[in-house]
Amino acid sequence: MSDSLRNKVVVVTGASSGIGKSIVMESAGRGATVVLLARNQGKLAEIAAEARELSGAQAIVLPTDMGKADDIEASFNQLVGAVDHVDYLVNCAGFGKFETFLESDMQNSTRMFQVNVLGLMYFTRLVGRLMMEQRLGQIINFGSIAGKVPTTKSAAYSASKAAVIQFSNVLRLELKPFNVDVMTVNPGPVYTNFFNIADESGNYVKNVQEFMLDPDDVAWQVVHYFGSSKRELNLPLSLALAAKLYALFPMIGDKLSLELASRK
Repeated sequence: MSDSLRNKVVVVTGASSGIGKSIVMESAGRGATVVLLARNQGKLAEIAAEARELSGAQAIVLPTDMGKADDIEASFNQLVGAVDHVDYLVNCAGFGKFETFLESDMQNSTRMFQVNVLGLMYFTRLVGRLMMEQRLGQIINFGSIAGKVPTTKSAAYSASKAAVIQFSNVLRLELKPFNVDVMTVNPGPVYTNFFNIADESGNYVKNVQEFMLDPDDVAWQVVHYFGSSKRELNLPLSLALAAKLYALFPMIGDKLSLELASRK
């Protein structure tokens, strides 16, 4: 543990489990004041208590449904009442559902975009304005390798993550004059509760074991780049390479994706 983030404020959405929870704990372990957003108030309270023990600093709980604009605005108002600045915003909230698109429930797709894209954009807009006024800050948005390399049964999810990636690319340019950095994190599959919803059969997880990431390892890498001007973090290296090759050779990439990567 260190004090490298002492007196820094780290805001994390999707903080009740998975990568979001791991980023909260990694930040607290470095002395940060952490602000936790997610729907499950009970889980947030437990994680906040652990974070306070680690950091000796504040851990603020803001129960929020990131798919609802009213919730987001109310939580932002509470945020600015509780802290006098924000150094880092990490947008982890999101979910997916693996199913063929033509047989999918469009309500799931709508909800996916409300949480993964529109909620992220709305909250980022509010916090981004604060960072512009501070002329300091960093926004870290979680996309996915799925937003770069297409696989079957993930049309809506992949589209939502591609939207996050391109949104972040444009936002990076707009905020650069204000000394606010934007980084996109694009992980492959991670051992989290994400797959409890996305992959109810468990087949996909079994088929991609060699690519699965540990959420604590992802969190360490993300927090390592706090305060940097790094543009994008793609994990693991093997899938980062696959994404580059797909961009260069999309027809070959489609063929390989159907044969090797569409294992859901």
